[in-house]
Amino acid sequence: MIVDQDTLVQKLESITGAAHVFAYPSLETSWQAKIRQAVTPQSALACMVSPNSQEDLAEVMACAHHQKWRMLLAGQGSKLGWGGLVKEPQVLISSQCLDRLIDHAVGDLTVTVEAGMPFAKLQAILAKERQFLPLDPTYCHRATLGGIIATADTGSLRQRFGGVRDLLLGISFSRADGHMAKAGGRVVKNVAGYDLMKLFTGAYGTLGFITQMTLRLYPLPENSQTLLVTGNISKITQAREILFRSVLTPTAADLLSPNLSALLGVEQTPGMVIRFQGQAASVQEQSRQWQSITQELKLSTTSYVDQEEVLLWKRLQEVRELQDPAVTCKIGVLPADGVEALAMLETIAKQHNLSVLNTMGILHAGSGLGVIRWQSSPEDNLCQALVEFRTYCQARQGFLSILEAPVELKQKIDVWGYSSNSLGLMRSIKNQFDPGKLLNPNRFVGDI
Repeated sequence: MIVDQDTLVQKLESITGAAHVFAYPSLETSWQAKIRQAVTPQSALACMVSPNSQEDLAEVMACAHHQKWRMLLAGQGSKLGWGGLVKEPQVLISSQCLDRLIDHAVGDLTVTVEAGMPFAKLQAILAKERQFLPLDPTYCHRATLGGIIATADTGSLRQRFGGVRDLLLGISFSRADGHMAKAGGRVVKNVAGYDLMKLFTGAYGTLGFITQMTLRLYPLPENSQTLLVTGNISKITQAREILFRSVLTPTAADLLSPNLSALLGVEQTPGMVIRFQGQAASVQEQSRQWQSITQELKLSTTSYVDQEEVLLWKRLQEVRELQDPAVTCKIGVLPADGVEALAMLETIAKQHNLSVLNTMGILHAGSGLGVIRWQSSPEDNLCQALVEFRTYCQARQGFLSILEAPVELKQKIDVWGYSSNSLGLMRSIKNQFDPGKLLNPNRFVGDI
């Protein structure tokens, strides 16, 4: 459907005012780059709109629904290129102006904010009350709360605090037709009987536009210590098994590929990074017990506290956020297979003549979920390597999904690689929420 740009802009300006609508050629260069990585090459996006209120956003979506405009939904665009290429969207709707703090119930350890609130901004607000939201998402300085929920982007703190959905108490959202709805929190009854918070978490904006959420908070830990252990595959695997049979309660427990260990300045072998946080006595005792275990296994152990610890986790964050010239994927395997999977990552890279130096991964030791990075060229070799490693993961009851990659590569390979028997149910749910397929079309599993 060809849309006249002037007509589209005028209609949206009548809702939000001219200051919140940007014709595509006048968009900031950074936004244009993000959009090119997120949409099919033949797309002709007409404009971007950033409503200043939840009511305006709902009215914009109602207008787009009436006109049958395909919508590209975003926060600040930090993860706009994740997942499949959106098919020929006509208008980008951003929640970046919806960044208000609605309520911070300090005593109840909950906070209600609009979806465009940047994660870093919220953490700064909460820190004043010695509280925090226990997530460590990718692009933490730019990511919005809405985008974090839409992509289910949790990070290493999953070990102690669970995933995004475990911290979500309630959401408000606009349906594809512009009608507002709520779920969870103080709401007595969910819409249509679905657990909407779970449906919307990780749905990549294909069911509706989250506008507001209520989240569970935790007190900031008093003390912290991180221990990085390295060794051969069997010893690290054994250490992981002992950890999860023990009474130790780390806040983070991640497995590292050999190259990632080397990047952190230790030996180039499989590694595991463990973080203990809480009261000083507890942190010291748990760290002592863990070091005793690793010494018995004859593993190399490095301890990090204070600024050195901060720098270590900052480096791990930076590795997850490197884009060019990398291809980033989310993987999952059985937790017991995690160490072997990260070692296999580098073996496959060598077999396909890829740069082993730019091949690395980090895997959550408790869930088997993680992120891997591969150099993006030569492209044909990389496609073959991705298919082979996906097959390896699937053979171990896991998966491999491509998050960030050049558009040309995403056109050559199925981004999601998903063929479960639940696909029919997922399409049925999509049809109930967005029968016109106007919200982020083709971005999610099975071209949903």
